[in-house]
Amino acid sequence: MSEDKRKHERYSALNLSYICEDKDGDLLYEGMGRTLNVSEGGILLETNFYISPDNNLTLEIALEDTLVNLRGRVIYCNEQEGKKFHTGLELHEPDTSSQATLQQFIKFFEEQKG
Repeated sequence: MSEDKRKHERYSALNLSYICEDKDGDLLYEGMGRTLNVSEGGILLETNFYISPDNNLTLEIALEDTLVNLRGRVIYCNEQEGKKFHTGLELHEPDTSSQATLQQFIKFFEEQKG
């Protein structure tokens, strides 16, 4: 039996994202992707490019008419069919405004699920 170790429930969310990958403050790559699911502690991204684990990502996610800036550390990146990559991102503490917007959308996803 598999046990889910996540602290926060994840919600399906397809949102366009602008992604900047960096290592030790040096920009490595910029590109576009989309979220597949979102929680208060992490995000699952889909991209057309590989993102190295342990590097940092800065994301600008379009949540309806609002852009939310988040930052996190790449936990894993797995290749999928069709040359797509799924990347697990552990979020760093967002600023107050971004955290409030993210929580507002998580509440919306919770209500849609129920």
